[in-house]
Amino acid sequence: MGQSHGTESAVGQTPEEPPSVAMANGDDANGLRKVLATFKSCLDEKQEVLMDPYLEGWKGLVRFLNTMGAIFSFVSKDAVAKIQIMEDFRSGEQKENYVSIHAMVKYELDNNLVDLKKQDFYPTSGTRTILRLHRALRWLQLFLEGLRTSGPETRTSVVCTEAYNASLANHHPWIIRKATTMAFYTLPAREAFYANMKVGDQDEAVEMLGEALPSLKQIYDVTEALYSQHDLLSLP
Repeated sequence: MGQSHGTESAVGQTPEEPPSVAMANGDDANGLRKVLATFKSCLDEKQEVLMDPYLEGWKGLVRFLNTMGAIFSFVSKDAVAKIQIMEDFRSGEQKENYVSIHAMVKYELDNNLVDLKKQDFYPTSGTRTILRLHRALRWLQLFLEGLRTSGPETRTSVVCTEAYNASLANHHPWIIRKATTMAFYTLPAREAFYANMKVGDQDEAVEMLGEALPSLKQIYDVTEALYSQHDLLSLP
């Protein structure tokens, strides 16, 4: 559990490309509708977040981000590494303890497998790894919601920067924040994002987001509440 998966950069990204990189480079033939529907299936009857559909949903989000070019690699490459870590847990000896995010948190806390104060013996604990994906999910949810609700005169760079400043920027050092927000100025127009969602025209894309994004927010809220309950939102 405590083995290292490589030295992390300032944004939490490992330099090695794990096997899941093939997933990230795959074709996003099914479009964003199916990806967001996968997240809708994450919650079980106990309102616990199931790990497998959560990771599948993230794989689809990575493919979508990669259709927009290298601009979002600061999120997608890190997500690929984190997905691989979690898939290793799901195929390991303790896989039943990782069937859901809730089961994982209980198991790792009960067995002292989480570095609570500083990175030490368990830099790639499942609890820490999911927290990084959780933060990125908030940014993406806010960005897509901003695309859906903002007027056509609002630049995508503005929408993306506002979403970033309300989420991931809070966990990045100044130099990363500066470089990231500068890079957002090269984002394509919103028409390109709608086209890559592969759900039809702009009106259909906006309608799809309106139907799907509440589920994404629900997954975020349930995970946020779990981590807050155990005082895990600021893990090093």
